[in-house]
Amino acid sequence: MQFLKSYFLFSREHRSGIFLLAILIVLLQFIYYGLKSGLFSFKAESKENQEWLLVQSKIDSIKKVKTETSYQIQPFNPNFISDYKGYMLGMSIVEIDRLHQFRAKNQYVNSAKEFQEVTQVSNELLQKIDPFFKFPDWVTKTKKQPVFETFSNKKKEIINPVNLNEASKEDLMKIYGIGDKISDIILKEKNKFGAFASVDQLEFVWGISPEILESCKQHFFVPKDVVVKKININNASVKELSEFPYFNYAFAKQIVTYRSMNGIFHSIEDLAKINNCPLEKLKIIALYLEF
Repeated sequence: MQFLKSYFLFSREHRSGIFLLAILIVLLQFIYYGLKSGLFSFKAESKENQEWLLVQSKIDSIKKVKTETSYQIQPFNPNFISDYKGYMLGMSIVEIDRLHQFRAKNQYVNSAKEFQEVTQVSNELLQKIDPFFKFPDWVTKTKKQPVFETFSNKKKEIINPVNLNEASKEDLMKIYGIGDKISDIILKEKNKFGAFASVDQLEFVWGISPEILESCKQHFFVPKDVVVKKININNASVKELSEFPYFNYAFAKQIVTYRSMNGIFHSIEDLAKINNCPLEKLKIIALYLEF
C-alpha cells in the first residue's frame, strides 16, 4: 500500500515513464528468450545451420573412426591374408596383389624373409607384423627342406573341380574340415543368394578356415557366366536392400540417405564411402549390384 501510495505521488509524466520502462524490460526479456530458444531464427540461418549440421555429422563420423580402438593383430598364417586383412595390417593394394599372384601359382612363403621378398613390404611394416606370423609346425621345425616344396615334388592328386552352385552335400563333405553341419550352412548360404558369385564367398561362411577355403578353391569353381540376382542400388528401396544377405536394415537406410544427398552411385567405390560398409566383402558385393 505504501508503494502504491508513493507511486501516485509522482507526476503524470513520471508515472508514464515508469510504465514504459517496465514494458521495455518485459519486451527485452521476451526477445532474449525468443532468440535463445530459436523462436525468431531466420530461414536463411536455419538452412545454413542444417547444411552445417550435415557437414558436422560427417566430421563427427570421421572422428569416431579415428578414435575407435586400433586393429588388434592376432596370430595368423601370412599365406592366407585376404584383401581386408592386408589393408588392416597396413599393406598396400600392390603388396597384397603380389602375395595373391604368388599364391595363385600354388606356392607358399615359409618365413618372414620370404614374405618380404614376395610382397616387398617395408622393413618397418615387417617388424610390426612379423611377431604375429604363425606357420604350421612342420614348416617351423624343418629349415633345410620346406615342406611345401616336398609336397610339390610328390605325385599330385588328380582333381576334377565341381561347379560350386551344383555341388551336393556329399560333394562338400569330401573336403577335409567340412562336416555335416558346415555343409548345411554352405547350402543355406547359397539359397540366400540364389547362387554363389565366387568361390571366395565361402570365406564368409561360418566354420570355413583359410585352409579349408584354399582346398575349396581347388575342388570347386564358379563359371564366369554365372547368373545371379542383382540389385539396382540406385533404385532399390530400403526394404529391397535390407533383404540382401550382406546388408542389414540400418545400412540399407544409410544407402538410401546417401543416395538422396549425393546422387546416384557410380561404382562400388562410392558404396565404400558410407560408414559401417562391410569393406572385407566389397569385392563380392560388387558382383551382386547394378549401377
